[in-house]
Amino acid sequence: MNGPGVVLRPPVDVMRPRSADEIPAQGSVPGGLQYSLKLDGFRALAFVLDGGRVFLQSRARRDLSPEFPAVAAYLGERLPPGIVLDGELCAYREGRLSFTDLLRPHRERERAGVPVSYIAFDLLALPGHDLRARPLRERWELLGAALAGTGPPLQRVLATEDEGTAREWFGTLREAGVEGIVAKAWDSAYRPGGTWSWRKVRYADTRDAALVGVFGPPDRPHAVLVRLPDGRTLRTSPRLTAPQAREVARLTTGLLAGPMADPEHGTVRPLTEHLPVELRVPSGRQDTARFVRVRDGERAEEQAEEQAEEQAEEQAEEQAEEQAGEQAGERAGEDQRVEGDGRDGEPDGRPDTAPPTAPRAAPHAAPRTGPRSGPAANEPPG
Repeated sequence: MNGPGVVLRPPVDVMRPRSADEIPAQGSVPGGLQYSLKLDGFRALAFVLDGGRVFLQSRARRDLSPEFPAVAAYLGERLPPGIVLDGELCAYREGRLSFTDLLRPHRERERAGVPVSYIAFDLLALPGHDLRARPLRERWELLGAALAGTGPPLQRVLATEDEGTAREWFGTLREAGVEGIVAKAWDSAYRPGGTWSWRKVRYADTRDAALVGVFGPPDRPHAVLVRLPDGRTLRTSPRLTAPQAREVARLTTGLLAGPMADPEHGTVRPLTEHLPVELRVPSGRQDTARFVRVRDGERAEEQAEEQAEEQAEEQAEEQAEEQAGEQAGERAGEDQRVEGDGRDGEPDGRPDTAPPTAPRAAPHAAPRTGPRSGPAANEPPG
């Protein structure tokens, strides 16, 4: 039976930021921007359901609560049924975020003394109220009020309106395991899928590689196949821009063989002569790269000296979260899922009646000097 306060039930599609190369300037969008830390963890929606039961929904729509029982128990004890948070499950080791520890069984983390926190950055629902159609500024204020009186392992992410502070964080917090900065329009509603209202700027390194094939029409390729210095191949992402596609088409004219099926990457047109390319490799965990340009007149084998070792956050997190969910299901003997008929679609754009005690807290809680330690508004658990 549905509790009267639960208006939003899993699964719900998350809102995803688009990648950007630079931190956008404050004032570049109407209503201004919030800058928050981009953390290296598992993205998860936290649903507090009837009876205090908690469902930690990964982006693969699995319940991660069996793998993070302490976090789930704390949320169920401290938050009312009907509240829905968006955030990251983050593990800490030796003063920095440790994504690898999230993949370990929770008993191994406990034996190793590795704490896990849920770092919330958005509020989708309060008891009786779906908040997704409301602007981020209001959701952020309500999130602060909802988490008042809580502490580790539940924290609100560190965020600021000050562009200078955001740039300072970006320049100093990489060693703490922070992946970058997310800039969000204060006026943005919460809608599923990718959006330019939220932009993520991640640390990235430039790498050289060999262009060995193209995907799509020869005159309008939409991606390229590259070989890294260690011999691995990958398909670049995201889609080539129009100028990049024209450049690749021009420089590969006369060098393309017929299409062939690659067992890993699909149909590709291989090059009869490899070309050197420059890639941008984001900070992450697997293998992905953004195409930058072809290096004219240079042999790729002579230029490539470093290897790209990470994959896009979306792919890596989904795979890792799915793995964690499968491990949890095996240990529990069954895959825990939620039954219910709550709303799980896109908000209809019409705000519901305001909560009777809606707080009017400050829109951000971050100090201008940045954090002394830890990536959340509070100290990470010790």
